[in-house]
Amino acid sequence: MLITPVTTHSAKGKKILAGLRDRFQLADPACQQTVSTIIDAIRQRGDEALVEYIRKFDAPKMSVKQLRVSDEELHEAMASVDDDFLDALEIAIERIYTFHEREREQSWMVTREDGAITGRLVHPVDSAGLYVPGGQGGKTPLVSSVLMNGIPAAIAGVERRVMMTPPDKNGTINPALLVAAQEIGITEIYKAGSAWAIAALAYGTKTIPAVDVIVGPGNQYVTEAKRQVAGRVRIDMIAGPSEVLIIADETGEPAYIAADMLAQAEHDPLALAMCITTSEKLAGQIVAELDKQLAKLSRAEIAKKSLSERGVILVAKNLDEAITLANEIAAEHLELMVSEPFLWLTRVRHAGAIFLGRHTPESVGDYLAGPNHVLPTMGTARFSSALGVETFIKKSSLIAYSEEALQADSAHIRLLAKLEGLTAHANSVAIRTKKK
Repeated sequence: MLITPVTTHSAKGKKILAGLRDRFQLADPACQQTVSTIIDAIRQRGDEALVEYIRKFDAPKMSVKQLRVSDEELHEAMASVDDDFLDALEIAIERIYTFHEREREQSWMVTREDGAITGRLVHPVDSAGLYVPGGQGGKTPLVSSVLMNGIPAAIAGVERRVMMTPPDKNGTINPALLVAAQEIGITEIYKAGSAWAIAALAYGTKTIPAVDVIVGPGNQYVTEAKRQVAGRVRIDMIAGPSEVLIIADETGEPAYIAADMLAQAEHDPLALAMCITTSEKLAGQIVAELDKQLAKLSRAEIAKKSLSERGVILVAKNLDEAITLANEIAAEHLELMVSEPFLWLTRVRHAGAIFLGRHTPESVGDYLAGPNHVLPTMGTARFSSALGVETFIKKSSLIAYSEEALQADSAHIRLLAKLEGLTAHANSVAIRTKKK
């Protein structure tokens, strides 16, 4: 049996829930040290160190001149893809653009009767680095990552969008990735992956100018590198393994639930597939379906390891308890596979993305629905959000006082400044408002 269902109030169930509530973790010390060494090498030796890492781990014959994808490579990629791919790509791009367009923010100002003006100016960052994982050495190109990273940056108005993705052993990039990038206006693309790619984006090299924001998914080395450069640049989030939590009542379809758990489990042995159901009968049916469907998968071994070591099926007393637990777990993906999902939606406070009803598998969010699939994991949905247009903008406060406004506020400002022991602050107001 891949997963043994347990009740939420059993000793084992309580232990499982405690672990789910506190599952945030950083990379192990060995990974942290390795990444720190890589970042230092890139900072000190730039392109030379970058190419050394690429030769060692990805493309043995890579040279500095080959780092940037050439115009010829871009043209060849466009000529090599078929119409079916282009049609699917066009639909995905349109849906993602339509959704993220609504996230635009505007500058604004407020005026007071005394002539004071305050407000906020909204500007895009100048540049963004978009990391796209290799996908099994380029064999499974993660086209959706190109779109989910690049489109919000375009809508924000980022002038320079840089894509970074590891090459295959021959030093090439899968054409599907290059076409997806071009279709959304990205032509500055470099062949580098893992922590050395993140370091190059953060600190810059002779070939690759540094950026202001770095986004995109990756393995533990990519994630740790982003964590270590955060502060020098903005990053989207510290992300862990992908996860789904399915809430199901007695109307849940076991085949659908099992399929969605397997869709999450096939990502990675560390992926976390969870289900909380109010039906003990359904829990058993889900287990049977998992066994039945697993054998048909191309990544069956990965999914099997994920489910057997990390998979969870819990039986709750009722939907009230299930939703309460969902808020405590704060999963990346939350599916409400219940008879009236919209009635329960108002109770959900913490989830990266919410999928309502039996006809809404998490996969639609990965590719075509429109909302972003770069989402908070490890419980961080309690305080963070999906990647969006706001990831690529910055806001500046605006303040303009008239003489009348400064006179009116002078005494209050001076009182507060003196209370904090900052007499120069007080004087900077007093010198302007003393009687002339």
